[in-house]
Amino acid sequence: MLLLQQAINGVMLGAVYVTMAVAFTLTIGVLNFLNFTIPALFMVSGMIGWSAARNGLPFGLSGPMHWAPALLIGMISAALMSMLIERLSYRYLKARHGDATEHAIPLVSSLGFLLIIENLVRVRFGTDMRGFASPFQGLSFSVGGILVSIPQLASLALSLVTVLLLSWLLRASKVGRAIRAIAENPDAAAIVGVDVRRIVPVVFAATGLLCGLAASIYALNYGEVSPAMGDDIGTKAIAGMVLGGLGSIWGAIAGGLLVGLTEAFSIQVFGSDAIQASVWGLLLIVMILRPQGLFGHNAIGKGKL
Repeated sequence: MLLLQQAINGVMLGAVYVTMAVAFTLTIGVLNFLNFTIPALFMVSGMIGWSAARNGLPFGLSGPMHWAPALLIGMISAALMSMLIERLSYRYLKARHGDATEHAIPLVSSLGFLLIIENLVRVRFGTDMRGFASPFQGLSFSVGGILVSIPQLASLALSLVTVLLLSWLLRASKVGRAIRAIAENPDAAAIVGVDVRRIVPVVFAATGLLCGLAASIYALNYGEVSPAMGDDIGTKAIAGMVLGGLGSIWGAIAGGLLVGLTEAFSIQVFGSDAIQASVWGLLLIVMILRPQGLFGHNAIGKGKL
């Protein structure tokens, strides 16, 4: 019974990791680089949502807001910031250095933006944990002695529905087909008429929205946000992405849930201090036995998404 309870807790915990892992997958699957600004976007969305709920909009435009529009503002802010980062880093560097920006330069520039954003938020809000007033804390029901948290169950459902919708859009919509074409070969996509300069910002905007959704799920379930919240969640989301397989959305779902399960069972068996060792130990074992991950490909540039 206890193991089943921990399994349910792990799956519920995986909702945040799934959403963040898909955000990482979307960038690495299309643009072939690891976007280190994703943890910062996650954190900024949560902090802006908290600030809007507690203090309202800046410049006295509103008083304290309801949690729902506050979190929505946080999501939109993350999407706009992601698009700004695309304009200032990826697009500028691509225009200046061409193909040299495919891997290393965007990765390093995104790492720079991560450090800048995190430290600016710390300067503005400090480093303390901030409580987020969630109306759903404590809501749960019991099935056969197994306790299920309603907010976590709803968050998991929302996360999976969002990812499934994204997967469908990538396959069925015109923009989705253009994104997949760029993922296969940007030069060939441009030759057949895909406007790469217009599609890449869509990828960054979608990444920001996914980060905002993950931050909303986190704030509502745990009732707290902080300037450091992106670091731990972001690294575990990377682990989930790699476990599932680089460039695979379905792999990101499986990897995110697997990380959540590993964390829950690690707490039960070894205690909370062993979480990082358990998650990254599992990742190391999988990389040794199956380097491409559970659902990934050896060649990241082909057959993605």
